[in-house]
Amino acid sequence: MRTLLSFALFTYVLQGYPGGRLDPVEHAPHQLAIVDLSRDGTKHGYFTAAEIARVRASGKTVLAYFEIGSIEEFRTEYRRSRGLAVNVWKDWPDEHFVRYWEPRWWHRVVKPRVDQALRAGFDGVYLDTPLAYEELDLHKVPGETRHSLGRKMVDLIIRISHYAKKIRPGFFIVPQNSPELRHYSGYTGAIDGIGMEELFYRATDVPCEESWCEENLADALALRRQGKAVFATDYAVSPAHVARACALYRRYGFAGNVTRVDLDRVSPPCH
Repeated sequence: MRTLLSFALFTYVLQGYPGGRLDPVEHAPHQLAIVDLSRDGTKHGYFTAAEIARVRASGKTVLAYFEIGSIEEFRTEYRRSRGLAVNVWKDWPDEHFVRYWEPRWWHRVVKPRVDQALRAGFDGVYLDTPLAYEELDLHKVPGETRHSLGRKMVDLIIRISHYAKKIRPGFFIVPQNSPELRHYSGYTGAIDGIGMEELFYRATDVPCEESWCEENLADALALRRQGKAVFATDYAVSPAHVARACALYRRYGFAGNVTRVDLDRVSPPCH
């Protein structure tokens, strides 16, 4: 059975596709690539099966990025999901956290995205914004607690995993951030790996020294010991910082990617 543990290098590109094409990703030296499900955020701009097949033919595993706890205003699904929006993400004013546990969110947004990733021939999905459970305004979701919202986020990830793997066994499920969700039952068994941002360098070139940095690393290492791949993305441009991040990836057995916060280019691989 395939796993993600053999990968050491990956690239993570979510925008700035030249001419709307994946040529730079296809020709990159990395073993795995994370790209958006859509070249421009619309359903008409979904990457096609032929395009993903060309990237895979270069020897890469390809994961489809999309969000499961929030919605951006430029996305096609925004109009029909506005009734699910709760509060704006302060760091990204055009993005809204949503009631991700409601059936409408699954049927209108999440399931269609998983179906599209399967149709396009991606090897798996890279699921952003599980952190919504921490960012939702509790005053706007009466009766919920951080714990109950965490449980509901894990239930959504489990549902995605069961649904996709039933259709295509071996389809990879990789959520991004919030590694503490491993403490909820069912989470670890539903995922194949985890993406982690800013384990060692925050945007940009800022050493991650807060207590939450240590907590994230501890939880990521716990998942690694349980056989889950860790895909670490740090934001640095200083050669010394890049070299240190790469050395830490090797030390901990993580796949690593040091890049720019815009995620608009193929990152140089660690040596």
